[in-house]
This record gives sequence, structure tokens and C-alpha cells, in this order.
Amino acid sequence: MSAASEELLRKALSLDERDRATLAGALIESLHGEIESGTDDAWAVEIQRRVSELEANSVDAVPWSQVKHRLFRGHG
Repeated sequence: MSAASEELLRKALSLDERDRATLAGALIESLHGEIESGTDDAWAVEIQRRVSELEANSVDAVPWSQVKHRLFRGHG
């Protein structure tokens, strides 16, 4: 990571949670090309399916702290 990128990251991490989430979303969107027709609808259906599973207790939720540990294990 370049020095400029590290400085931007440091500043971004100092933002409050809402601003960091907004910034993260904008950065992710900037990586994608044109979104195919129907993608938003497909995601809405998938999100509703997952919410229904959680509400019905038919799946086990994993706490974010555990997911984060698994994702970043051994990465600084």
C-alpha cells in the first residue's frame, strides 16, 4: 500500500461508524461496472430469505468478532 493510501486509510478509520460505512459502500461501488438489470431485485429477495431464516432460528448466526478473527487471522 502506498504512503498516500495508508494516510487515507488512517483518516478513514478515524471517521465515525456511519461515515466509514458510507465511504466503504462508495468505494465498493466504484470497483464495479454497470449493474445488470434485476440485480437489485435478486439481492432484495436474497436478503429477505436470509432475514426469514434468522427470524425462524433455522440458521446459526456467527458474531462479527468471530468472523473478523477468521478473516484477518495472521494479517497484522
